[in-house]
Amino acid sequence: MAHKIEWTEQTWNPSAGCTKISSGCLNCYAETMANRLQAMGVEGYENGFEFNLVPSRLNDPYKRKKQTIFFVNSMSDIFHKDMPEDYLDKIFDVIENTPHHTYQVLSKRAVRMEEYFSKRAVPKNIWLGVTVDNKREGLPRIDHLRNIDASVLFLSIEPLLEDLGEMNLSNIDWVIVGGESGNKARPMEKEWVLNIKQQCEHKDVAFFFKQWGTWGADKVKRNKKLNGKELDGKIWHQFPEIIEQQFAVV
Repeated sequence: MAHKIEWTEQTWNPSAGCTKISSGCLNCYAETMANRLQAMGVEGYENGFEFNLVPSRLNDPYKRKKQTIFFVNSMSDIFHKDMPEDYLDKIFDVIENTPHHTYQVLSKRAVRMEEYFSKRAVPKNIWLGVTVDNKREGLPRIDHLRNIDASVLFLSIEPLLEDLGEMNLSNIDWVIVGGESGNKARPMEKEWVLNIKQQCEHKDVAFFFKQWGTWGADKVKRNKKLNGKELDGKIWHQFPEIIEQQFAVV
């Protein structure tokens, strides 16, 4: 599936649709896209953003022979409450049976993620991440993530909605930070980003600054492309060490 996500190569959506569960979901980009795809008659979006399985896409990774980094369920949440466990097993069977690929799994349902992997080992070709958007809902997810034994554990701090204060980055390998996009985007303060960057540097955690979003570093609202991706005049696109041999970093 076509995408504009800088930190992956391909997306794979064996399910589609989701349910809003936290402040970061308010202006969900996937919901907006799902409504467009519904109007276009794309499979999986017959009911807009309503969660549903898309079995026709389940085996797509088998069809790609080239070593690829897949972001799993960019348009959904693999650990959604309505995801059947047997279908979840099928997804991870595909992942396990395609060891030449690398899979990035990002979820806001950290509790279910931890519970699932307490019963099943994490395949070596999976990176697990959680979304951290604020203190109350986002930070607790990190504690569930850090308890899972995966090759890479990462945080997607996007949209960053407030100063997160002191974070416990123990066992975390990678942190991605970004501001919100769209007409209803909420502003992100530069000091919030620098706080995270400094903590990553102190803990030797790879730091990836994705974008400012609709609000620039100068607190002016404009097209996100005009706000750029620089932080203090520099592009910060660091990756975990394990990715250096897998990812074409540009």
